[in-house]
Amino acid sequence: MKTVLAIDQSTSGTKALLFDGEGRLLGRQDLPHEQKVSSQGWVSHDPLEIYRNTLETVRLLLKETGADRASIGAVGISNQRETALLWDRDTGLPVADAVVWQCARAADICQRLTEKAEAIQERTGLNLSPYFPAAKWAWLLENTPGLAGKDLCAGTIDAWLVYKLTGGRVFATDYSNASRTQLFKLRTLSWDPELCGWFRLDPAMLPEVRCSDSLFGETDFEGLLPHPVPIHGVLGDSHGALLGQGCLSPGMVKATYGTGSSVMMHVGEKPVFSKKGLATSLAWGMEGKVAYVLEGNINYTGAVIKWVVEELGLLASSKEAGPAARSADPADTTYLVPAFTGLGAPYWDSEAKAMLTGMSRTTGRAEIVKAAEECIAYQIADVLALMGQEADVSIQELRVDGGPTRDGFLMQFQSDMLRLSVAVPEREELSGMGAAFCAGIAAGIYSRDIVQSVRRTRYSPQMEGALRQQKQAGWKQAVETLLTRPGKNV
Repeated sequence: MKTVLAIDQSTSGTKALLFDGEGRLLGRQDLPHEQKVSSQGWVSHDPLEIYRNTLETVRLLLKETGADRASIGAVGISNQRETALLWDRDTGLPVADAVVWQCARAADICQRLTEKAEAIQERTGLNLSPYFPAAKWAWLLENTPGLAGKDLCAGTIDAWLVYKLTGGRVFATDYSNASRTQLFKLRTLSWDPELCGWFRLDPAMLPEVRCSDSLFGETDFEGLLPHPVPIHGVLGDSHGALLGQGCLSPGMVKATYGTGSSVMMHVGEKPVFSKKGLATSLAWGMEGKVAYVLEGNINYTGAVIKWVVEELGLLASSKEAGPAARSADPADTTYLVPAFTGLGAPYWDSEAKAMLTGMSRTTGRAEIVKAAEECIAYQIADVLALMGQEADVSIQELRVDGGPTRDGFLMQFQSDMLRLSVAVPEREELSGMGAAFCAGIAAGIYSRDIVQSVRRTRYSPQMEGALRQQKQAGWKQAVETLLTRPGKNV
């Protein structure tokens, strides 16, 4: 029986996953990588560390499972999106650390292009923002010494891994990742030379764009496998989760809870362009057809709890967040607006700073933890409400994935704020599983029905309507206070 190997390269670490011929998880190995945060708040990753961890997680996985290495029939890759890097095509080495999606260091470059913002959104479906790779690549080109004369590759993490795993033979990305760069025209499915010029980027530096289930070359993971195996599925992590969640029909929605969050709605084979701050992207290209999504990206969700643990020291681990929040005074009115590196959708304020508001003399550890938990659900509810309006659909259920979905307090509060069922899958590896399904289907190992094999636990709304409205009004007021702060650039 053939097996499928998946690499899920996320913001915080790298996972290697092995699935059997029926889509069951046989084993998983994880390794973290360093989060480099400068004194200016810039966030970077070492691309070579990420590649080394990719190889090492595969080695550990094969050792742990004792799997027949010759049985591996396909490889899928899911990746943290919008993280941008440059490398030397001749040496295969990065010229600088990767600029992480959270990092807003390229805000000045976007400011220079303000008069082009409407045209950029119309072509790419994305609001002009330092969140996306175009501005990050521009910043690297302007601020990295010693680039003269180098043959550079500008890629996202998927393209970097494909390049390294194939020994530099393939420089390619997929539709889902390309559509998040702010350089890709959604209507023509091609790089836009004029956009590249605005960001002062040579289009020759960009990867070839392929369907997500295309053949992206072969790899033996530098000798870990007895023979080269096809890389047959590449997807941005949120798109992988959408596929893993079985959201194959227009109107189906999922939210991935990770360091940040992506709320994504399948809208069909024609794009829906937002007028209120949501992004339009490609879900994937599969079997020769593309599907589009509406998406809202939130910078800080799971990372808020990490901040509470590591910086505030209020919890020993994130597992304590739910119980601590339950013990808080339910009447406390503390709100946390987690704009540590600006606010993402639907507000798009890259200069905003985080804020705690509404505290009283009795606000303590548990109340601050509760505010941190609740701000995750408020942000996702904001995006989902707007998404339903712009796509003109009635959302029936939110399918969720990611580590924070194990937090029962958060999931119940999310259901209460949405007045919707929240469906939590029995597995948490949805991004990698989606990439594995994509690769396995393309390689003939799985049938398309494999995506419907996930079982779920559901949370239903329980909070009284008046209390829900009161809580939501307090959140809206907190966000408005931040957005209308004195000295804000207009």
